[in-house]
Amino acid sequence: MNFAPIYLDWNATTPLDPAVREAMLPWLGAAEPARFGNASSRHEYGRQARAAVDEARARVAAAVGAHATEVIFTSGGSEANNLFLKGAAPNREPGVVAVSAIEHPCVREPARQLRRAGWTLREIAVDAQGVIDPADWSAVLEARPGLVSVMLANNETGVLQDVAALARAARAAGAWFHTDAVQALGKVAVDFRALGVHAMTLSAHKIGGPLGAGALVLDKRVELAPLIAGGGQERGLRSGTENVAAIVGFGVACERAVARREGEGVRLAALRDELCAALAGRGARIFSAAAPRLPNTVFFAVEDIDGETLVGRLDRAGFACASGSACSSANPEPSRTLLAMGVERGLARAAVRVSLGRDTRADDVRSFIETFVRVTDELKNLASIGA
Repeated sequence: MNFAPIYLDWNATTPLDPAVREAMLPWLGAAEPARFGNASSRHEYGRQARAAVDEARARVAAAVGAHATEVIFTSGGSEANNLFLKGAAPNREPGVVAVSAIEHPCVREPARQLRRAGWTLREIAVDAQGVIDPADWSAVLEARPGLVSVMLANNETGVLQDVAALARAARAAGAWFHTDAVQALGKVAVDFRALGVHAMTLSAHKIGGPLGAGALVLDKRVELAPLIAGGGQERGLRSGTENVAAIVGFGVACERAVARREGEGVRLAALRDELCAALAGRGARIFSAAAPRLPNTVFFAVEDIDGETLVGRLDRAGFACASGSACSSANPEPSRTLLAMGVERGLARAAVRVSLGRDTRADDVRSFIETFVRVTDELKNLASIGA
């Protein structure tokens, strides 16, 4: 029998929802009636594919309070973020592109690349809880940025930003405002209209959908230059034959994630709080504990215990979670998010993230707590012997 640790890394990716898999099977030729048409073809097979894509588009739009014509399908969140930043820049006068200091690399790196086109990159500071710093935000607005991107929910800390207020201020300053809502969808209410953003990024595999599908929800008054030119699919913004199976799965995943959000949010928040209390009782530092955050996310550190080491020991003990380090083969780096929050580098290297999901049960959390106590005691004993 294969070793299968309890999965506590739901912010990284999620297992495919069985109902999503069932909906995708005909488009993979694995269930009858098999479907395989190209959505651009004008015969019956093509019409079936087009109808499936249109239905999925409507489901994704409904999940976030948007109109179906505002949903642009992509290969995932990274492509959607790149599409907005690199697609918007040619249609604005080069100026300031402002992104928060805690953005995912797929926002930060394309923003950096815009410097080659004459843009100035400005990172927006956050406070010790990981929330946008009001004074620095005011200073950013005074610089009259052309483009702004601030994530709705942070992938490490789970911190939620007041994107509606930020977008309102950015619009008043003449900026186009984008938010990466990949981590928020299915965990908290996400409403494109209420947020007042120009564009929003979503991803299927964070909500029980397949890998390889995402979307940019885009105000139709915003003109973008496409990253991929060709046959003109997706309003001419993302050419290429649609991945019908993945898109169908994305639509069903959105529908199911929204339907269970409220109940799951309450359940997971209770488990999160139980876990936080137990970790804090053992001397762990819980990051962003005083900020509004996702109901499923706990980011913590135990002083003098390396995060990568702890994650490895927990994995061998039967629990899959994540460290707060971005590691290359030679140089483990502490979390940029924690450094932006003013956390000391040594403590940032100790960071571990536990993220819960639809299959997480109370017994899983309690078993994790027991194992955490045992493993950290072992590591502290080893450290004292070596001292």
